[in-house]
Amino acid sequence: MTLTPARVPATGVRRLTRTLYGYAFLDDLVLLYPVYALLFADTGLSLWQISSLFALWSVTGVVLEVPSGAWADAMSRRRLLWIGPLLTAVGFALWVAVPSYGAFAVGFVLWGAGGALGSGALEALVYDELDRLGAADRYARVMGRARAARLLGTVAATGLAGPVLARGGYPAVGAASLLACVLTAVTATRLPEHRTRPETTGDSWATTLRTGLAEVRGDRSVRGALLLVPAVAAVWGALDEYAPLLVREIGVAETTVPYLVMLIWAGVTAGSLLAGPAERLGTRGLAALLAGGALALAGGAATRSLAGIALVSLAFAAFQLAEVLADVRLQHRIDESRRATLTSVASLGTELATVATFGVYALLGTDMAHSTVFAVLAIPYLVTALALARARAATARP
Repeated sequence: MTLTPARVPATGVRRLTRTLYGYAFLDDLVLLYPVYALLFADTGLSLWQISSLFALWSVTGVVLEVPSGAWADAMSRRRLLWIGPLLTAVGFALWVAVPSYGAFAVGFVLWGAGGALGSGALEALVYDELDRLGAADRYARVMGRARAARLLGTVAATGLAGPVLARGGYPAVGAASLLACVLTAVTATRLPEHRTRPETTGDSWATTLRTGLAEVRGDRSVRGALLLVPAVAAVWGALDEYAPLLVREIGVAETTVPYLVMLIWAGVTAGSLLAGPAERLGTRGLAALLAGGALALAGGAATRSLAGIALVSLAFAAFQLAEVLADVRLQHRIDESRRATLTSVASLGTELATVATFGVYALLGTDMAHSTVFAVLAIPYLVTALALARARAATARP
């Protein structure tokens, strides 16, 4: 009898984490991921057109990010998590059915909307469910493993993309991606959700948003944790979209590109799995992590070789780990009733910075090689590392 109280939370945590890991894996088991930049290029789009599509994707997230976070605090988070993948599935279907700039644009809008619905809602649902079970201290480890599961989905999709592309072309890759989105939606319906939701009224989400922003203005620690998320996540999140083009630039065969992209994401997966132990890193350790990642990114891109791609993988691993740690800092500092809202505000900052990065990349890429642009865009991480080191030094002063 004495074991029953411990057994119930353990069972609840297992149910949550197993469903979460399955959801995360399927959500990124999208065979289009490693090849859609090639699809755009093969359709005849220019670098500016490709960059404009990436920017449109991010702008959609900018428009919907914060309202969707407020919706997630005012209604069922689980519902948003299964609607999002279905919107993405429709977008992918358009890409392969009528490949053209217009279809790609509509698909990115739908994908951006689907991503916005889940952004903030997933982190808030997981943190609150763990907190209900008395296991909030496991959040870093759980989300690190969830990101690892997501990245394993990316790695698996990348490994499968080459053979599927060789046998069935882009239509086969698109069909497999659509199926993955449907399975993701089905899995999302199995996520537990026990919180008591407020009554939904016409202005409930707007009220939630106003109170959440008031918390940011009034609490310096919340504000700093919120700003750190886009500072860490935006640039490498944008560079990820150009990774296939960077790989192709070193002169490998077209069918080899997905496998080298898979190498990059294998490193990122390893970075995610270190999130639990790395939570002990203080501000100084996080600054060192970002600085090391920046140097690996610049050096790896500049070499234009297979060894350089391995260094880029190491850099992305460092940035992924830093992103998880930044999210953990934020979740520990915000209130449950506004958790999804403020997480979405941080994601909004990430989207805005990502759009700016896409613009900078297109501008620099007009006259520079992809490897040079990657090296230049390592600089923001050195700046962030320096800012963190200075903040740590200021805090340490008596």
